[in-house]
Amino acid sequence: MSILIDFLSFSCFFVGTVALITGSFGMVRLPDVYSRIHAAGIIDTAAVGFIVLGMILQSGFSLTSAKLALIVLFLFFTSPISGHAVAMMANKFGVKPQAREINKNNKKVRETDG
Repeated sequence: MSILIDFLSFSCFFVGTVALITGSFGMVRLPDVYSRIHAAGIIDTAAVGFIVLGMILQSGFSLTSAKLALIVLFLFFTSPISGHAVAMMANKFGVKPQAREINKNNKKVRETDG
């Protein structure tokens, strides 16, 4: 049973690390604040959620695992609220989404989302 728990927690750590690296690349590579909010949400929910789940599996049934579960619950409620607040303030201060160029029939067309 210990080997199964170790394997499951390692898998959670691995998936969390991949989500963390993916979200970090998104924070660096994405063009505007609205896109970067999505990358930050990936880091908050998927990466931290899987890493803490692996920690819960390693700690077993204890007070520590209950505290870790409360941390994940708190993050799942506060992450969307903070992302919404950042997007709302960016919109209020006039930050526009960055336009992108798309090839349509070998012609470059500028397209905006807003």
